[in-house]
Amino acid sequence: MRQASLAGCHRRRRRPRTTIADPAASPAPNLVQHFNPLAPDQLWLADITSIPTGEGWLYLATVLDAFSRRVVGWAMADHLRTELVLDALTMALATRRPAPG
Repeated sequence: MRQASLAGCHRRRRRPRTTIADPAASPAPNLVQHFNPLAPDQLWLADITSIPTGEGWLYLATVLDAFSRRVVGWAMADHLRTELVLDALTMALATRRPAPG
């Protein structure tokens, strides 16, 4: 193929566009970069990721405990609506039952 100057066809993976950045906005400050939790349930971190499947995209929302680095709540759905994150947070609260404050 190289000698004949041929190239194979590649299908481009289509990634979902979940965010439209505002070029005028400044990034939020990182308030947890230097925070070192000394016990569980002092700091939880959350993230959402997209997972390609044969039937379309799935979205996974997770809540992690920064001290133990364990997943304390998660939820998966085929949408990026608020209830996805609320389901993950509700699971984390029900699982860990942190003290008020």
